[in-house]
Amino acid sequence: MTADYAGNPLSPMDDYPIHQVAEPIRRVATSDRNFYDRYYFNCYPSDESDLFLIIGLGQYPNLGVTDAFAVLRRGDDHIVVRGSAALGHDRSDSTVGPFRVEVLEGLQRLRVVLAPGDYDLSFDLTFDGAIPATLEPRHFRRQLERVTFDTSRFVQTGTWAGELTIDGQSRSVTPDTWRGNRDRSWGVRPVGESEPPGRRAVDGIQNFFWIYSVMQFDEYAVSVVLQEDELGRRIVEEAVRIWPDADREPEWLGRPEHELKFEPGTRDVTSASLSFHRPTGEVVTVTCDLLVPNYIGIGTGYGLEADWRHGMWQGELVVQGLRKRASEIEPGLRMFCPVDNLTRFRLDDGGETVVGTGLFEVAAIGPHARYGFDSFTDTAS
Repeated sequence: MTADYAGNPLSPMDDYPIHQVAEPIRRVATSDRNFYDRYYFNCYPSDESDLFLIIGLGQYPNLGVTDAFAVLRRGDDHIVVRGSAALGHDRSDSTVGPFRVEVLEGLQRLRVVLAPGDYDLSFDLTFDGAIPATLEPRHFRRQLERVTFDTSRFVQTGTWAGELTIDGQSRSVTPDTWRGNRDRSWGVRPVGESEPPGRRAVDGIQNFFWIYSVMQFDEYAVSVVLQEDELGRRIVEEAVRIWPDADREPEWLGRPEHELKFEPGTRDVTSASLSFHRPTGEVVTVTCDLLVPNYIGIGTGYGLEADWRHGMWQGELVVQGLRKRASEIEPGLRMFCPVDNLTRFRLDDGGETVVGTGLFEVAAIGPHARYGFDSFTDTAS
């Protein structure tokens, strides 16, 4: 029997022929404190427009921490449940207190649970993929010689089934109307407590201009990812159409371009459109009707609150519930917060128009010349 103590790095996963480096599975290939391994899910009813649920669970092997969150936007409610725990020796154990992720069928079906407790939200939901899980481009960025991003991620759209309980009221979640997407990402990105910046402080903090959109249509999905530095130079980009048929290769749509409109005096994005430009001159356009903004960075650990960040040591197990009114979240805080918008998409491709729903995630943090932001505190005019 394998002992569960700090001196023994073995876990049941080590009995499978899945090793990638000459280390036990518990030990990742890099000692970078910022290595992470994360699940992300979103869930919404396609027949109404005021509810958007987002769930995340991550492990941080070099910090010895695992944590999870669920954040629900419903009307003006911003409801968060979050948990943090010591990471055990078995990394296949995807539980954090009342949170649990179960892989029922790899790359196809997963169960996500938040058991009832002393908070306003719980659920038992099963995701079923509608398209093949599709690998995105490698995401890589440096500041001086320090690697700040080096991640892999795959994306998948699908349907949901199960039960969701809000404020003690339960509702059935059925795959005929409940949709969403998930991703799995792993690698290096900033997590946990801030590090002393050293010489990097002279260069200043890197900006984070980011658009990540996952569109679910009846016959296919479209995935768009792009990040730009302060001058608009691309760090990562992709726009592909993904078909349900696993034997059909994803279709490259062309170079993605964006047009964002901001609320004056803020960095709140009020409208957006995307276009994809092929070398042949063909252009595919997408109008994005932003329906429900979910402030994913508020209370969930993405770095805005000093007392709760992803990978931060909170103790052996801590679970908390938070609740705010979205309308009372300060604009000065929102401008540093990535926003996951439940969105209706209208895609026009060569005279054919299709309408779908899904995610439009956007962050315009720091300088960005295209939109007139010269510093981290500039707002739209």
